[in-house]
Amino acid sequence: MMDSIASAAMSMKAMEFSVQYSSALERKAMDTMEMAAQELLNMLPDIPKGQYIDTYA
Repeated sequence: MMDSIASAAMSMKAMEFSVQYSSALERKAMDTMEMAAQELLNMLPDIPKGQYIDTYA
């Protein structure tokens, strides 16, 4: 009985660690993608007011 309780507690801790680890990886990936998007936006030329980008070309 005690072995099964200890085993269940260890499994729950391992699962909790796994969830926290994957969440941290996803957060890091999202931060990296956000930085890449910001760099791409910085590379776009400034468009004077009144002019538009032709999205149909």
